[in-house]
Amino acid sequence: MSNHLFFDGELTIPVIGMSCDKCVMKIESGLSGITGVTSVDVDLDAAQATIKGHFEQQAVESVIEALGYQLAVNEDEPGTLPTSEIEIENSHPVLIGISGMSCASCVNAVETALSETIGVISASVNYADQTALVKTSGSNEDILKSVVSAGYGASILEEKNYGQKDELLRTEIRISFFKSLVALTLGVALMAASMMGSLPGLENTLFWGVTGVFVLLVMWMTGGHFYRAAYKAATHSTTTMDTLITLGTATAWFYSMVIIILPTLVPESSRHLFFEAALFIIGFVNLGKTLEAGAKGKTSAAIKKLIGLQPTTATRIVEGVDVQVDIDSIVIGDELRIKPGEAFPVDGVVRQGQSSVDESMLTGEPLLVEKFANDRVVSGTLNQFGSLVIQAEQVGRDTALSRIIHRVREAQNSKPEIGKLTDRISAVFVPVVIVLAIATVVIWWLLGPEPKVSYMIVTGMSVLIIACPCALGLATPMSIMVGVGRAAGIGILVRNGEALQAAAKLTIVVLDKTGTVTTGKPQVLQVETADETVDEIRMLEIAHSLEKLSEHPLGGAINKYCEQRDIQSREVVKFVIAPGGGVSGEIEGVQTACGNIRHMWELGYQGEESRAKGTVIHVGESGKIIGHFVLNDSLKVDSIEAVKALKRQGLKVVMLTGDSESSARVIAEQLPLDDVIAEVRPEDKLDKIRALQSQGEKVGMVGDGINDALALTAADVGFAMGGGADIAVETADVALLGNSISGVSNAIKVSRATMRNIHQNLTAAFAYNVLLIPIAAGVLYPFMELLINPGLAGLAMALSSITVVSNASRLRWTKI
Repeated sequence: MSNHLFFDGELTIPVIGMSCDKCVMKIESGLSGITGVTSVDVDLDAAQATIKGHFEQQAVESVIEALGYQLAVNEDEPGTLPTSEIEIENSHPVLIGISGMSCASCVNAVETALSETIGVISASVNYADQTALVKTSGSNEDILKSVVSAGYGASILEEKNYGQKDELLRTEIRISFFKSLVALTLGVALMAASMMGSLPGLENTLFWGVTGVFVLLVMWMTGGHFYRAAYKAATHSTTTMDTLITLGTATAWFYSMVIIILPTLVPESSRHLFFEAALFIIGFVNLGKTLEAGAKGKTSAAIKKLIGLQPTTATRIVEGVDVQVDIDSIVIGDELRIKPGEAFPVDGVVRQGQSSVDESMLTGEPLLVEKFANDRVVSGTLNQFGSLVIQAEQVGRDTALSRIIHRVREAQNSKPEIGKLTDRISAVFVPVVIVLAIATVVIWWLLGPEPKVSYMIVTGMSVLIIACPCALGLATPMSIMVGVGRAAGIGILVRNGEALQAAAKLTIVVLDKTGTVTTGKPQVLQVETADETVDEIRMLEIAHSLEKLSEHPLGGAINKYCEQRDIQSREVVKFVIAPGGGVSGEIEGVQTACGNIRHMWELGYQGEESRAKGTVIHVGESGKIIGHFVLNDSLKVDSIEAVKALKRQGLKVVMLTGDSESSARVIAEQLPLDDVIAEVRPEDKLDKIRALQSQGEKVGMVGDGINDALALTAADVGFAMGGGADIAVETADVALLGNSISGVSNAIKVSRATMRNIHQNLTAAFAYNVLLIPIAAGVLYPFMELLINPGLAGLAMALSSITVVSNASRLRWTKI
């Protein structure tokens, strides 16, 4: 995006994603509200918008993107669509299961392979979940081939068949446990027999030769996956944790075989066998993988729970007859019968019946919601009592539940900046460890006491095995997965890891008023005409006709009032929404408008401002203000406590609204706010956010409407109320499905807990390696004659990963 680049003249830009006249109206109204824009013409057929005036180009781009559409701006030739934008438009997300990854180096190898695949726009690999989320305009087969060519296994994962991943995980746990049991049993047997003096001396070459071959077979059976993975990595010029295990165990076995076959090559004092050490290494690493896999399986609980909300079948009404059908066969327009106790399979609108619906599994709010004819219902929510007939409006991947699942999955696979830094460190970790192991061997050869060869082997193996890139690789993604899942469980959808990290650093929260702090369900208290000559019915018809096309809560209240009085609406042409101001258009060839006094005056309407206490919406016709509505709104029941909770977290809280000063003060007096800023236009909200940021504040913006879209985009973290306009929800970094600002406090709690958990994991992982690698190298030997047994080094490595996974799992029980 350009930075503060002003355009003077006429700018035509392609807009991607428009599908109907409503889209055109949204874009025209949004762009018309930008300072300096004199005219806007949106062509649905040509999929482009033409803007005239002197305006900030970034504001145009921000508005279009905030409204949920994609744009293409070619600075050399405005109006042409770059190839990359075409690819983005034609792209689709693909979830891939990856097998064979053992550390962060593997993550880097897979991401590199995916990013070089034709058609791939973005790829994010989650080591903790062993998956990759790929956005591509190419074929799925090319993606799978690229992963396989990098030396790893790959398969497409379907959300509806997510159980296949669980079954693979259970199989992995069983196999890993069996392998660890075999290796450890034989290792313990060898060690016990040696300690009891039950084994023959090294001069019995036949016995030890057979034992060596048997140990090799067991090593291949229980650790063959390490060796195969190390070989594949080597063929791709990379190193992984498997490389370290292979070097360590292979050294132990080959050294032991040299002593058996050619003992004279090694000083007598250094003739020690390390068969049991190799087996202990493989056994303990496999055991660690078993425990790690079991713990990682629990981190996907949030996704599994969401997927489990959607039924697999539904009852479709066909010519008056109920027919049980698979959910995939439902199409838009189908009528479905939802019986008591059944979950809604798709998004739709109630056509018959009334019932109470439990939406707690999505919003986190326990209260039942009453549903009547023409009310919308959402997939995954539960019909409690009455029988309903609904008409399908969104099916398949377009349902709210599917979008939520995708958003949670995308967030879990994303990486905050701290995670990207860790990946860069992990990518060079294994080569550094190999160099350290070689340096250790050389130093012991030059300076070590006898039997120095044995010491060289022990310390070299211990350095290779005790180093743990796994713990580093797991530290961030495990915490992100659990944190995002924990948030989703209480009705908070985080867009990505960056948003989670940014939310933890917020210093100030800016709240919109209508629909955010208040219920967003204002009521008309009073209607007045400008004087006795004005026909009140005519004034109401104008207001009803204009506000009927608006999505604003104030417009909804005016419509409801007019409908209760049986006021008829008229056809409106040249309709324009001015976010934060009002609406205007032609009715029967006459210019009309409806909005706050500033909006009316800007349009040239003559008349006095009403001094009534509350929110005042004026109505104008033919250049004159002919009357007004007085409305009021009430606080949400938990708004006061929610603001107090934010204050207890050390945050400053400001209310920023386009409403009048008097209306804002009525609400502000009930809340413990730090400041109130009223009568602010949408583009001015953007300036206010930037002004706070220029003062060093980390700003969180909370809103729910079209007029909040720009501010939500500009804020460090944008929070959108789930019950607000789709534009606000799509724009925000965090969506609050519960439609309560208490979710802001909860989201910040989860983000702070998650970042704290990541820092704990990274501290533990770095401290483990920084402390134990030197000890494994023998740095304490001159002082305490202490060396680490390679087998125990394998146990330590396994425990380090388990510690990180277990610590991340604690987030599931974070107190909110």
